[in-house]
Amino acid sequence: MTAGRWALRAASLGAALLLWQGLTSLDVNLWLRFEQFPTVGEVASTFGQRAREAAYWQDLGSSVRRIVSGFALAAVLGVAVGTAVARSRIAEDLLGPLLEVLRPVPAIALVPVAILLFPSNEQGIVFITFAAAFFPVVVSTRHAVRALSPVWEEAVLTMGGGRGRVLFSVVLPGALPGVFGGLSVGIGVSWICVISAEMISGEYGVGYRTWQDYTVVDYPGVFVGMVTIGALGWLTSTAVERAGRRLTRWLPSRDSSDPVPSSSAAARARAGRGARRPSREPLAAVTRTAGTAGTAVPRSGPENFPERTREVTP
Repeated sequence: MTAGRWALRAASLGAALLLWQGLTSLDVNLWLRFEQFPTVGEVASTFGQRAREAAYWQDLGSSVRRIVSGFALAAVLGVAVGTAVARSRIAEDLLGPLLEVLRPVPAIALVPVAILLFPSNEQGIVFITFAAAFFPVVVSTRHAVRALSPVWEEAVLTMGGGRGRVLFSVVLPGALPGVFGGLSVGIGVSWICVISAEMISGEYGVGYRTWQDYTVVDYPGVFVGMVTIGALGWLTSTAVERAGRRLTRWLPSRDSSDPVPSSSAAARARAGRGARRPSREPLAAVTRTAGTAGTAVPRSGPENFPERTREVTP
């Protein structure tokens, strides 16, 4: 990424912070009310105080641990189930209806189920995180596997490969771009649901601490929690995307920083290719000149090659 793009991104973030500071410091109260919002300076001061406390880092570690555990489990099982449903009619008939019934249910609605099923809140929150990421991964994997060209599989089978070879050499590598698309969606949904689950039934975590700050009317603390959640979500999403680019670097791609060729440049390139193409006009001129001078120009008809049309008598 070029320095100009980094500068543009930093400028957009700085403009948002300046707008926030201006609206809150002036107590703007039009249709939206900003008089009770904390300023950027107050949030930064509260963040500095929290960062020096061990409780802040304990909450952050608890949320990250829950995300990593639930998301890793969802990634493994989601890819396995999605591949099985896409490749096997039996798996599709057995698991497909159940998946389609459970998929529209919001993961946060499973909090009462998690409380009844698991002996501790920690296990229940991990289950909520798993459920949030599982279905996006399953759906994206299923579509990615079904979209693969059958020519690749037929080529492996023709060369003597078995089902295992097809799975690990064709199906999984070919479906990786779609799989990582589902993983990127799943990690974002996981953060939404884990924060909500911590607010409802958690004992530690960023969501739990944010809700506690809200109950005691500590609005700067609420915004510290929001900023922390956003930063953690951005870091984990970036990690997933970078892993996807590294594992799919065999795909043809164009660097987004490269300039797009203009229409005039493309026209000049086509003109250059046309100029390098050999012309048939000199050969036609020689043929016309020879015909005018009375010279017989040989043709490539069968009459000029009697040995090709001679009958063979027994």
